[in-house]
Amino acid sequence: MVTMASQSTATFSPSFISTCSTATDSTHPTRLPFRTKPLTRSSTRPLVLSSRLNSSKSPGSVDNGDFPYELHHGFYRHRKGSPVFVTLPVNSVGLGGKVSRPKAMMLSLRALAAAGVEGVVVEIWWGLVERNEPRVYDWRGYRELVAMAAMCGLKVRAVLSFHQYGAGGDDPNRIPLPLWVLDEVQKDPELAYSDRFGRRNIEYISLGCDIFPVLRGRSPIQAYADFMRDFRDTFRPLLGVIITGVHIGMGPGGELRYPSFSSHKPNHHELGEFQCYDKYMLASLNACARGIGKREWGNGGPIGTGSLMQNPEHAEFFRNEGGSWNTPYGEFFLKWYSDMLLLHGERICREAETIFRGTEVRISAKLAAIHWHYVSQSHPSELTAGYYNTSNRDGYLPIARMFSKYGFSICCSCFELEDSVMKKINPDASPEGFLRQLLLAARLCDVSLEGQNYSTNLDDGAFTQVLKMSKYYSDGIEKRPFSFNFVRMDRKMFEPRTWDRFTRFVRQMSGGNIFRARLNSVGQVRLKTSSRAAEVGLLFQHS
Repeated sequence: MVTMASQSTATFSPSFISTCSTATDSTHPTRLPFRTKPLTRSSTRPLVLSSRLNSSKSPGSVDNGDFPYELHHGFYRHRKGSPVFVTLPVNSVGLGGKVSRPKAMMLSLRALAAAGVEGVVVEIWWGLVERNEPRVYDWRGYRELVAMAAMCGLKVRAVLSFHQYGAGGDDPNRIPLPLWVLDEVQKDPELAYSDRFGRRNIEYISLGCDIFPVLRGRSPIQAYADFMRDFRDTFRPLLGVIITGVHIGMGPGGELRYPSFSSHKPNHHELGEFQCYDKYMLASLNACARGIGKREWGNGGPIGTGSLMQNPEHAEFFRNEGGSWNTPYGEFFLKWYSDMLLLHGERICREAETIFRGTEVRISAKLAAIHWHYVSQSHPSELTAGYYNTSNRDGYLPIARMFSKYGFSICCSCFELEDSVMKKINPDASPEGFLRQLLLAARLCDVSLEGQNYSTNLDDGAFTQVLKMSKYYSDGIEKRPFSFNFVRMDRKMFEPRTWDRFTRFVRQMSGGNIFRARLNSVGQVRLKTSSRAAEVGLLFQHS
């Protein structure tokens, strides 16, 4: 029996201290065997795992402090098809560090397992785990939730979420940044992103201060790395066994982008606003402008960008013909703006690859599916989000190369959206065009892909569209690994008609295979899924 527990320490790579980034290449790093230092005992109860893989002897056991259970390993490796994961509710773990409605959760997980789902996606919130004090982590609720998933024979993808969830204080599910971080933002509002009107956004700390010790002596990158390191040490026995994937949040909504639009209610006409007006971003812009002898270009973002809801053709910067996005100044600004985002992603990738090296988990990150001005030449809503993607420039290939360099997979949503439907809302929209470009960049850079749905209400046509777009990536002479994250589990999911659609979709995605790891602790899991879902639905109604 092996006991794992640790307390992280702050480390940082000074080689990334720079205001202007350079291009990355697509070379894969060499993954060396991970060597651990002697572990120190933390104040929390340790996670314990003992197991014998493929052994006929007595099984091992996992004890998370509340759910001791027997764990057998009998994994079936899939030959074809794509596994499906289901994202759990945002409030699966409450502010008190406990699983919300554990009885309903356990029944739900058993229903998912019976339906042939590969696993669940668990969002682990920075604002809950490191809520009150720096370097004081409370993993109790998530340890319990992971144990419950394992008991039901489900794998886990852990999403390390470094952003705020919820739009305002009246949102019952709102999860802010850690309270001690908000204290620092209150002392120095420049830690928050700002647009040209001075409006602050605290969904995510401004990447302009990535490397500065603004969080009680640590930089944001150091704080993220410490969090990842403590997660790794706390859950180490389960990494590569139960927890097979770790998704790293890199911005608002968990996506590598700027908060140019609302994460929770995006409008499919919105141009967005450039987020470069905090003092840290302005200092970087000013330094880059001086570096090329154009001091006048370093005082702020572009003018003539119009209003949030304006037609791009009425905005001097974004219009197709003669727009200043396609001038030397526009190219300078957009390259700086997008390079800062790319550098932010690379800093986190570098830390994460080092921290999780040797754990056999697949690391991933998410890109935003900003498709509502894809047909226009300037792609304004992509530009304000930090993706320098226009009619004459591929903005996703450099990002795919960066992820490939560090062995990351890419996660992206909108797999269910159809051009024929979205163009009725906005003629400039093209979710299929955007997705094809991103999928091609992923294939060229040999990057694995995780698909995701944009809307939660999926009909048969939407599920068919997901199958179509997933094959666009995974089919071909060389089979590409693809999986799908269904977002998200809720009461409606277990309604008879919705459940029938979902279970049929899982079978179609898997090609008839069952990807679920056979963790025999739950006994025979071939249950009647419809009756199990009905039971869950009744419990939701009365809880």
